[in-house]
Amino acid sequence: MIKASDFGHDFSWGVATAAAQIEGAADLYGKGPSIWDTYANRSGKIKKGHHPTIACDFYHKYKEDIALVRLLGFSVFRFSISWPRIMPYGEGMVNEEGIRFYHQVIDECLENGLVPYITLYHWDLPEALEAEGGWTAFGINSAFNAFVSICAKTYGDKVKNWIVLNEPFGFTSLGYMLGIHAPGNTGLTNFFSAVHHAAIAQADGGRILRAEVSQANIGTSYSCSEIIPYTQSESDLLAAQRVDCLMNRLFIEPALGMGYPGTDWEVMEKFSIQHSTWRHTERLTFDFDFIGIQNYFPLTIKYNAFIPVIQAWEVKAKNRKVPHTTMGWEINGKSFYNVIKQFAAYPKIKSLMITENGAAYHDKLTEGKVHDKERIAYFQEYLAALLKAKNEGLNITGYMAWTLMDNFEWAEGFNARFGLVHNDFKTQKRTIKDSGYWWQEFLNS
Repeated sequence: MIKASDFGHDFSWGVATAAAQIEGAADLYGKGPSIWDTYANRSGKIKKGHHPTIACDFYHKYKEDIALVRLLGFSVFRFSISWPRIMPYGEGMVNEEGIRFYHQVIDECLENGLVPYITLYHWDLPEALEAEGGWTAFGINSAFNAFVSICAKTYGDKVKNWIVLNEPFGFTSLGYMLGIHAPGNTGLTNFFSAVHHAAIAQADGGRILRAEVSQANIGTSYSCSEIIPYTQSESDLLAAQRVDCLMNRLFIEPALGMGYPGTDWEVMEKFSIQHSTWRHTERLTFDFDFIGIQNYFPLTIKYNAFIPVIQAWEVKAKNRKVPHTTMGWEINGKSFYNVIKQFAAYPKIKSLMITENGAAYHDKLTEGKVHDKERIAYFQEYLAALLKAKNEGLNITGYMAWTLMDNFEWAEGFNARFGLVHNDFKTQKRTIKDSGYWWQEFLNS
């Protein structure tokens, strides 16, 4: 059995959360609406009509929840700052109640001996900025920089660990190309505009933090998946390459000064050439202290001529009869190891941190307990893969479980439960699951 001590005494163990998913108080204390507040009001967009208005009510229960993080034995608490809580209109006016709230959260972490990791953008764009085009609009970068600057100046004396963007491929593809996440926009033109502005934002944000926060440890986080061709046919291999280009390479390579990945695919070649001048390349580049890897599943990809542009199709885990979570996501620790290796192969990456990893299951609260043995098995498999990579000499500095408690899981609403702690969304009662107790034991080992 692996033990926490196998990872070394300076390894960081944490849980990750996001403001829009846990805070609630969505229209209280001076907070402006976010794109998720608006999107959730549109009929049929969120399963069962769920809404983040109250979510887990972390805004009022943060002391209790931070005490839980400590009780479970973690040393790091990752949370995000809600942009519309700090700047209700996205720019200009600053909401002092919002500023005060995050001071309280940070102070509570420090009093509990927890290291705060702040994510600056975890998907909750102010609706006022979306009305001007959101991430597709040129003006988004100056608005984002002003927000980052306020956060860095306000909290930088107390917080040294920062994550600029959470999963930029996630919010640009799901929100601006496929339309299945907020703000619900579609089309390649929207997607590529959003990609470029987000890629600038990650580097600009890093530079502002470097200038404003002494001894800052600055990262950004990516959703990554090993992309596996369904067969070794040339069409499947090329389809897998195209998906890998988007999912794994699109944001890390410009940050490393390599420009956008443009090889072997006409659509990306055009995009890459458009932004290949030194002015673009330089602004897209930032020397991050760490890169956050967020991995949940691999994707098996098959060529499909009927899918526009990418001509690729996922062959679902269920259809391949391989183990999967209730979200249909394949469980594959070996693939987790492979994707860590893939990112570690970039020579300019200084260190890696697993900033999210976890699994959703149909958890049942029975007589005050949640017996989630599948989740425990999932963590055991993935941590064994992580230890293998670390023992091979890769500079991996920490791991954060997704997530502290069941929350508002975007378009899935409250149906997808990822937490180590069960939340009753009617009463807001927290119940530690068996997996939470497993972590408690593991972290004391």
